[in-house]
Amino acid sequence: MTRALVSLNAGSSSIKFGLYRLDDAGHPHHAAGGKIEGIGTAPHLAARADDGSLAIDRRWDDGAAMTHEDLLGELITWAQGHLGDNRIVGIGHRVVHGGADYASPVRIEDAVMDRLDALSELAPLHQPHNLAAIRAMTKLMPDVPQVACFDTAFHRGRADETTRFALPRAFHDRGLVRYGFHGLSYAFIARELARTAPELVAGRVVVGHLGNGASLCAMRGGKSVDTTMGFTALDGLVMGTRCGTLDAGLVLHLIMHEGMSAEAVETLLYQQSGLLGVSGLSSDMRALHASDGEAARQAVTLFVARAAREIAALCTSMGGIDALVFTAGIGENDSLIRSLICERLGFLGLTLDPAANAANARTISAGDSRIAIMVVPTDEERMIALDTVACLGL
Repeated sequence: MTRALVSLNAGSSSIKFGLYRLDDAGHPHHAAGGKIEGIGTAPHLAARADDGSLAIDRRWDDGAAMTHEDLLGELITWAQGHLGDNRIVGIGHRVVHGGADYASPVRIEDAVMDRLDALSELAPLHQPHNLAAIRAMTKLMPDVPQVACFDTAFHRGRADETTRFALPRAFHDRGLVRYGFHGLSYAFIARELARTAPELVAGRVVVGHLGNGASLCAMRGGKSVDTTMGFTALDGLVMGTRCGTLDAGLVLHLIMHEGMSAEAVETLLYQQSGLLGVSGLSSDMRALHASDGEAARQAVTLFVARAAREIAALCTSMGGIDALVFTAGIGENDSLIRSLICERLGFLGLTLDPAANAANARTISAGDSRIAIMVVPTDEERMIALDTVACLGL
């Protein structure tokens, strides 16, 4: 009997997952991956095997009452059959916020869960659902060790000027700092660049994780130098439903003069803003592209303008830029957004190859571009598997 791992990335209405067989050296090999969507409405479990074939496609039209635990139970039952003689020996989870306590993956115990629960207020869209999956798997597979892999960990160790707010020092000392997020994605991209483009890793690279959640990371030597997200995953770029960077005085105005409660402001900024709020139509960039409405156009333009401005700003943290890498849903698949961002950054020496960009090729910079421009798909589930192997010593 050989060994296997499960990687889980749980959200409010979906759970992404990966199954990996471990070889004798502990290296994870992809066995299947997919997603459970429609949690709370009509759940849909779909996965593809490592050869790309559809391994399962199951729907529950009457599954509105099914919980994370119910659906993870269905997933594990199927996974154990799919893995055959491969025994599951570890479960890795994406956990968005590790706070000041966790700079690397950690085996999950009761004390760890208590601390992660306390951090839920800093990542209300993500952390509670990450922890719900951990609790569900504790019931379903109580004898299998679980590991928390943090989105904040990749950004630890940055210079003080990139982490400190201009607040009284006592707040900084209590952990009110700029943490940064999407670290699992950035860690995977850094590994991929080291493997496929080692000449770039030592240089100055900006990676754009552009999706429903969006951020940028400046890297040198494969390490985080600076990033756009801060104390919470609300900061930085315009996102699907999140506002990104906002004047703190506006928040005070909403509470003091618009009569909004703190809870109402939280809902506004996390769930009703961003592309959805500006367009009044959708948080999905594809729907905005399809619309001929002025509000949709304004939302797209704002997204592009803010991304280009922040890419240019991150160059100051590294003294320039040698490569720009696009990843995540929009970054990997939306050639128009990439083109519009690069057009605004032409003064830096970025020149796109239109045909390569339209084809979502790995290298999309023209031959005369001073800056390498790349599209590198991210794989957070694989990064979770690698971190879990290392944490458990498998």
